[in-house]
Amino acid sequence: MNRSAQVTRRTKETDIEAALTLSGGEVAVDTGIGFFDHMMTALAFHAGWGLTLRARGDLRVDFHHTVEDCGIVLGQALRQALSQMPGIERFADTAVPMDEALALACLDVGGRPFLRFDAPMPQQKIGEYDACLTVEFWRAFVTHAGVTLHLSATGDNAHHITEAVFKAAARALRLALRETGRVVPSTKGVL
Repeated sequence: MNRSAQVTRRTKETDIEAALTLSGGEVAVDTGIGFFDHMMTALAFHAGWGLTLRARGDLRVDFHHTVEDCGIVLGQALRQALSQMPGIERFADTAVPMDEALALACLDVGGRPFLRFDAPMPQQKIGEYDACLTVEFWRAFVTHAGVTLHLSATGDNAHHITEAVFKAAARALRLALRETGRVVPSTKGVL
């Protein structure tokens, strides 16, 4: 089954188009934010997704609206793509080191949005990217995807911490979204 979705979001602040294929494919990301493009590419690659993401936002104001709205769009795309399949692994966890940084991700793709984010950033900026936007992306993503996600990380370098967080979440998503061929993974019979 081709688990895929396309989502467009246009507001006075952003114009975003995303095409997501959970079974893999080309990855092409252009948000106008270099470091964030790097994180979205890493997310798609380590999750095993095909992803085309194009975003135009009010970057002259700051990067917040673009990063948050990309989280909204990607969360909506994941939720749509998941509606096309009955049985997934659902739960997963993983740890990813990056030099001195270590990130842990535990998630439940069960339809209930919640984010616990414990990843202090020792530097406020990663290039021009505000390190505080990482939690904004994940909050928007889980809210619109219907995912419970616990992310924690330690380290001395905000770049390493952020990259480890994205890769840990991606690898956990890859495991949780594996098709099992079984019924819906819930004693309730629905997610």
